[in-house]
Amino acid sequence: MNYIKEYWEDQARTHGDSHVASWGDNFMLDLEFEAIRKWVASGDAVLDVGCANGFSTFRQLESCRVKSMIGIDFSDQMIKEANETKKKRGLEDEIRFQVGDVRSLDFPDNSFDVVYTTRVLINLPTWEEQIIGIKECFRVAKPDGKVIFSEAFWEPLMLLNSFRSLCNLSLLVEHDFNCYLKKSQLEKYLSGTSKPFQVDEFSSIYYLGSRLVREMATNPADYPGFTNPINKLFFDIEKEFSCKGIGIQQAYVIDNVK
Repeated sequence: MNYIKEYWEDQARTHGDSHVASWGDNFMLDLEFEAIRKWVASGDAVLDVGCANGFSTFRQLESCRVKSMIGIDFSDQMIKEANETKKKRGLEDEIRFQVGDVRSLDFPDNSFDVVYTTRVLINLPTWEEQIIGIKECFRVAKPDGKVIFSEAFWEPLMLLNSFRSLCNLSLLVEHDFNCYLKKSQLEKYLSGTSKPFQVDEFSSIYYLGSRLVREMATNPADYPGFTNPINKLFFDIEKEFSCKGIGIQQAYVIDNVK
């Protein structure tokens, strides 16, 4: 885990308060934000697990008058950046950031109406450790509160790579600091808990465009980062239409029945 933590420490040092510290794909961050936002209501106590530098956490705070908002991250430098931004914005009484680990959340049982992760469980190297993090999120969520896991999944990566292979494109791979969740494992585990859940596949159209059509229609080398106009086109389509199976990023929304 040390090399994983150091990667995120370096991201925070390099990119400061920019969204790039957590992910350069601003369109995916917007889609992820919207997928989570619709489950956050006025008056909720909310925990953002894996808040990075707070870029999206501040947006959630601004979008709804929650009762309380706490962001945690296991990167000290990310939390430092988040706290500096909080001070600059004059939000010291509105939001709290602290260093924390999803495997051992420093909060009492039944503390939050909404607990969500954003690409956090995938930083744990094994399914066994991921289950520990999942259980901790359930523990600190209130009975019948919402727990949302916005994570990357293995099966859609394989499907997308099948399309890429048919088009003679190189295969996408997990970063060496990631262990994508398997939908089959997660759903089997959730079914065993008797907690009702639904899956928001909020990114399939966007992935189809930004990770397949983009490379068929343009030369990606001509567009640094995520500036390819194909990305914006499919982002706009995603907001109106959707499909299933191809979006690596998905959100599992769970009713925390205890």
